[in-house]
Order: sequence, then C-alpha cells, then structure tokens
Amino acid sequence: MQLTAPATRRTGIRDADGMAVASFVLGLLGLLVLNVVLGPTAIVLAAASLWRGTTRKGRAYLGLGLGVADLVILLSFMQMDNSVSWSF
Repeated sequence: MQLTAPATRRTGIRDADGMAVASFVLGLLGLLVLNVVLGPTAIVLAAASLWRGTTRKGRAYLGLGLGVADLVILLSFMQMDNSVSWSF
C-alpha cells in the first residue's frame, strides 16, 4: 500500500515553469523597485529554470533579460548621481 503518488518527471517541469514565470515577474518588478535585490534574483531563477528544462523558455529568457536590465538601470542611476552606495 502506497500513501503518496510516485514522483514523475512532470513535477520537475512544473517547478521549472514556475521559476520561469517568477523570474519574469521579479525582473519586471525590479524595473520599478528594489532592482539591486530583484535583478539578481530574476537572473538566478531564469538560469535555474533553463537548466531544469522549462517549457516556458520565452519567459525564462525575458526574466533573464529583465534581470540584467535591472542591474544596468541601477548602474546608470549610480553613474548619473555620482554615488557608489546608497545615501540617506
């Protein structure tokens, strides 16, 4: 008697699909707020979902691109402000 269903390959793909969507959403939010945190998180999630073989490769690549764009925007704002760290 088995109490749980046997693990199948589909659960890994669904996890990878969720990571691809999460990277897209976090990359998009990172353009507006907290780009220093959300940008790298989007990059890591997109890379992990691509490595796991997601079926939503477009969203993963968009999340990767948006994560990189978050960091580029952060660097450009820091250059315009002539600051290296946050000043309050």
